[in-house]
Amino acid sequence: MRVGAVHVMALTEAAVAEHVARAWAAGRGGAIVTANVDIVRAATRDPSLAELVAGSELVVADGMPVVWAGRLAGTAVPERVTGSSLVHTLSARAARAGRSVYLLGGDPGVPEAAAEALAARSPALRIAGALSPPYGFDTDPVAYREVIGQVVAARPGLVLVGLGFPKQERLIRDLRPDLPAAWFLGCGAGIPMAAGQFSRAPRALQRAGGEWLHRLALEPRRLARRYLRDDAPFALALLAGALLSRFRHS
Repeated sequence: MRVGAVHVMALTEAAVAEHVARAWAAGRGGAIVTANVDIVRAATRDPSLAELVAGSELVVADGMPVVWAGRLAGTAVPERVTGSSLVHTLSARAARAGRSVYLLGGDPGVPEAAAEALAARSPALRIAGALSPPYGFDTDPVAYREVIGQVVAARPGLVLVGLGFPKQERLIRDLRPDLPAAWFLGCGAGIPMAAGQFSRAPRALQRAGGEWLHRLALEPRRLARRYLRDDAPFALALLAGALLSRFRHS
């Protein structure tokens, strides 16, 4: 389905995990974008970002407004699939498939703590590495190459990249040629959540589409402008456009 400038696949979380497991067995890698309102908004305003998203094998609906927009437009989107949840689901699948995991992103010590938490949940999981890249590394060609070199040298089967959009997707794009059999997940805050630095909203609030309120309460100074000034008006326009599109094609 098309949501803004992004084509989102109507998949369940279990279907994503099964697709990745089959691809590993066949020796194929790929990338996953969890498209929330912020990502859809950015891609709709910048064609280069829409192209960046389109370069991934799987683009799933992360954010209830994206799910609702699909349903209003006539596509049966089965559920919301979040990066923070896929961190756990794909790590468990990696353990079953004998694949290692590399965690990239978060404050110093956070990816290591997340790695310990994931390994505790899946004792067979092999941790290939954990790295908190220095601030601004993506603007320093030497530091950028060093980060890429560390990840490539570890030869992971799954790379969890929590740097925020579009930084994480750009890094994934640049890593993929050297790790063609690996799967990459741009997971935003999924690494600090796995480490216990942030909590997720209660399930009832998640299902009601209110997890953004929980995140806003946790990080008001960082997220208020994005959520209230930028994302909320765009989400309303997105839903209205989806409904109008359905009427036009009915």
